[in-house]
Amino acid sequence: MTIRTDKVIGFVASLLLVATTATSCLEKYPEDAIPQHQAINTLEDLDQAAIGLYESFLSPALYSGYLTLLPDIQCDMVHAINGYTNTYGNIWRWDILATNSEVTAVYASLYQTIARANFLIEYAPRVEPTLQTDEEWLQYEQICGEAYFARALAYSELIKLFCKAYESPEQASNELGVVIVTKYNSQEPLVRSSLEKSYQQVINDLDTAAKLLDLDEASIGGNIYNATYFNEYTTYALRARVALYMKDYDAAIKYSSKLIDSGLYQLSSATTPITSDMTHFTYMWAYDDATEIIWKVGFTTNSYGGALGSVFFNYDYSSMKPDYVPSEWIFSLYDQNDLRYGNYFSTFTTGHSHGLSWPLLVKYFGNQNFFNQQILHTSMPKPLRLAEQYLIRAEAYAQQSNYQAAGNDIGALRAARYTSFSGGVTMNANTAMHIIEEERIKELYMEGFRLMDLKRWHKGFERTPQSESIANGSSLKIEASNPLFVWPIPQHELESPGAMIEPNESNK
Repeated sequence: MTIRTDKVIGFVASLLLVATTATSCLEKYPEDAIPQHQAINTLEDLDQAAIGLYESFLSPALYSGYLTLLPDIQCDMVHAINGYTNTYGNIWRWDILATNSEVTAVYASLYQTIARANFLIEYAPRVEPTLQTDEEWLQYEQICGEAYFARALAYSELIKLFCKAYESPEQASNELGVVIVTKYNSQEPLVRSSLEKSYQQVINDLDTAAKLLDLDEASIGGNIYNATYFNEYTTYALRARVALYMKDYDAAIKYSSKLIDSGLYQLSSATTPITSDMTHFTYMWAYDDATEIIWKVGFTTNSYGGALGSVFFNYDYSSMKPDYVPSEWIFSLYDQNDLRYGNYFSTFTTGHSHGLSWPLLVKYFGNQNFFNQQILHTSMPKPLRLAEQYLIRAEAYAQQSNYQAAGNDIGALRAARYTSFSGGVTMNANTAMHIIEEERIKELYMEGFRLMDLKRWHKGFERTPQSESIANGSSLKIEASNPLFVWPIPQHELESPGAMIEPNESNK
């Protein structure tokens, strides 16, 4: 299948606002969708619906904001400091209620994406009688595949945040999943499926998407990395992640290997220059462009989502007054040869009255092209990167006691990130998961994985106060059994007419 290059991602002017009426988020239609009585009649109509589908991912409630930041802010990654604006303060303090606006916005925005995908999938067959050429059929299949993938991605994120960890098929069949809606205008009662059926929905959609997005040799001959569109390999990347979360280690290895062994993606070297003053790894964070990016949310200076770096800087062209600074214990994980430290953190004296000097998160300081246009701290989210695939495969190998293979994958990742590193990493039954857990922190810091990682590893954490950290929250101790590892279902959904949505333990 040929790669579509005619798609322009438009700007979503504002975050989806959850209505104050009693209507469920699951029953809302996208405001800019084609009216049902007009629906989709031509390939051009279908393409416009696909553009709207991609636009939904620009929402600051998703990857360019809450969906990425909140799971890590909630955990042990950062400390709120004196003088902060209380942005995300309830999340950081674990004072998370079913009425929390950020949690509600994430839930609503993910179901908004699902509604767009359902609209496209449901009405796409009306276009088939109009298709006359092979190219038109290829474009049609591409768009349908994108819709199936988008739906799978949205459901996978809902499961990650609003459900318990998957332990076994038996456990998952008796555990609450999410509300599965596969029709645009469904009259089915709103009830939660089991966790097992919820994950199966994701897998089924990914299998369908992979077939529809199948790339031909001509397409693979071009560059498919750094993509802002969905393709066959984005399905494999998400499939590997989902398999790891389901403890299906054979599948995790199978699908991560499809990306690692394909030769289509390469880890961005932290030592090899791409410009006179930047390495490939530095360039990836400064300009959101890299050979290891499997899929990113595409921004332009005229069309972009939220600003991931704002709460870590709040730069006003004269000083930086961050709300959150990295937790001190994180720094000790990086050894002196690990170039990720210098690319992720840089020490500044803050503009707060206390004048704290601290390593701030320059990883999200912002795309330099945007910064030059006075668009501050705005980076293109990179939900799927090759580095994660190495970490997925390493963990799956370790769980199968193949410590040599796991060590080789961690070694390959370090070789791309260290000043000098060759060979694998020695592991055994006692050390393997500790090494992998730390490597996930060092590589994926503030990319939204920590809450799920702690939940599936059955681990809690304890914060200890550090210089100028806010007293309320800095001494927090969270046990692995804390119900707020699973976010509460928004109260708005529980109270909507006709809904029979069961609450989570965190709702009570």
